[in-house]
Amino acid sequence: MTSKTDAYLAAAFDSAFTEDNNPWGTHDFGTVTVQGERLYWKIDYYDADREYGSDDPVDPARTHRVLTILFPSEY
Repeated sequence: MTSKTDAYLAAAFDSAFTEDNNPWGTHDFGTVTVQGERLYWKIDYYDADREYGSDDPVDPARTHRVLTILFPSEY
């Protein structure tokens, strides 16, 4: 079983971005392998109330970022 800490660290240090898997340069989605398990990670950008998407994802005063780590079968 994959440890949460290992999954968080793998997502945090993932730097395997290319033009093919990151065409907009946002670095907000990736795949990592942790203890033999393939995982997806993604960052979503919510408004200040965490109800809708943020109007301005680059403004930290108006945006809450949420990291989700999941198995490909859950996507």
